[in-house]
Amino acid sequence: MAQGAAMATEKLAMLKFVDLGQSYPPKRDAGARAEDFDEISDRLDGKAAQAQSARCSQCGVPYCSTHCPLHNHIPDWLRLTAEGRLREAYEMSNLTSTMPEICGRICPQDRLCEGNCVIEFSGHGAVTIGSVEKYITDTAWEQGWVEPVAVGRSRGQSVGIIGAGPAGLTAAEYLRMGGYDVHVYDRYDRAGGLLTYGIPGFKLEKDVVMRRVKRLEDAGIVFHTGFDVGRDASMEDLRDKHDAILIATGVYKARDIKVPGIGADGVVPALDFLVASNRKGFGDEVPDFDSGALNAQGKNVVVIGGGDTAMDCVRTAVRQGAASVKCLYRRDRINMPGSQREVLNAEEEGVEFVWLSGPVAVEGTPHARAVRASRMRLGAPDASGRSAPEPDPDSDFSVPADLVIKALGFDPEDLPGAFGCDDLSVNRWGTLRVDHQSMMTSLDGVFAAGDIVRGASLVVWAIRDGRDVAEHMHKYLKAKARTAQMIAA
Repeated sequence: MAQGAAMATEKLAMLKFVDLGQSYPPKRDAGARAEDFDEISDRLDGKAAQAQSARCSQCGVPYCSTHCPLHNHIPDWLRLTAEGRLREAYEMSNLTSTMPEICGRICPQDRLCEGNCVIEFSGHGAVTIGSVEKYITDTAWEQGWVEPVAVGRSRGQSVGIIGAGPAGLTAAEYLRMGGYDVHVYDRYDRAGGLLTYGIPGFKLEKDVVMRRVKRLEDAGIVFHTGFDVGRDASMEDLRDKHDAILIATGVYKARDIKVPGIGADGVVPALDFLVASNRKGFGDEVPDFDSGALNAQGKNVVVIGGGDTAMDCVRTAVRQGAASVKCLYRRDRINMPGSQREVLNAEEEGVEFVWLSGPVAVEGTPHARAVRASRMRLGAPDASGRSAPEPDPDSDFSVPADLVIKALGFDPEDLPGAFGCDDLSVNRWGTLRVDHQSMMTSLDGVFAAGDIVRGASLVVWAIRDGRDVAEHMHKYLKAKARTAQMIAA
């Protein structure tokens, strides 16, 4: 009887998708949000979060979890939220993710969990999973439910992690929980990697990242910022100092475009532009911003590219007070790699998209004054499965541009050269070669995870890789300790 009553109560709490529609948190007015770098949407309130969670169908095969790289227990924490058991919902979401409130903000849910929601397939509109995830963990921080890292009993072994982005921070947390001394080395003066300096505040406010970093610092993880491996220490120095090393540098080398005039003043890489903007948000002195070199104010801005980084650039330029902002992309809207939600947000904020347009040259010497482009048409699919763009003859046109931002993606840097470590093996794409059974590189005890292995990818995949590599490193370190004990005996 009691079990039947409980099941009946659960059914009453769930399966509301027929009666309740899909609802996202309201966005601030486009004109108002273009004036600042605050997040563009309000947070769901408790009632709205509970209502959206109640729309979950609790299906037998939860495609939302299957298509989440972390395999988060999404239906479980939606049910707990719908039932008003919010602390339990937070604890459930925290089981599989070290940064649920960050994923709730920046994951492309439309391509992952929400895009694969069963009720989305039935025409009822997906549960707004990301918004609920953000609400759950933000509430947990406010209520003091986010507990300190549970540091394990000391094992007397240390780990060095190169890179303080999402993969490195995730691995650092798990390894500290395992009782290891953890040192994190990063070239920037703040931890967080692209979470801190690459993603604008209107998508991810920086205090959200900094409180995660502080939690790790409070757990005894030592951060060495402003530290360049190869300059401040060699790879061999770090290997001598630590029992295992993790390389989680990400990929930062901007892809270039080979057209005449690309070296003109006023043509800048996307990351340089975004880092300068984020540093200003922290209150740092940024000479290249103050001089106007990396500042869009009053300028005609053209961004070349169609990924999420391009969307970050166009929307940042709007907030800096650009006179006009255009995005040139060589394919059409359907075939662009960036989030469609981000495209819509950009359009609302005044960005003009010039589809099927490929740059031919940057005009102007010594300073850029325009981008000459050619109309494109889509041909047969290429290796990516998308239609390959082909130039349409005699279709050139010019777009005025005082600031041209190259947002064509990122490639790995030459880590063997930078680290002074020729034995570090890379593949033909320049990413680190690893044994995928152990995530170890060609060097014993040196592991790698995140974008430096898989290429430029999503934050959620970096978190997944950080979680996985921590397990492999733990196995390696235990075996190393056993061997040392046997030798000592």
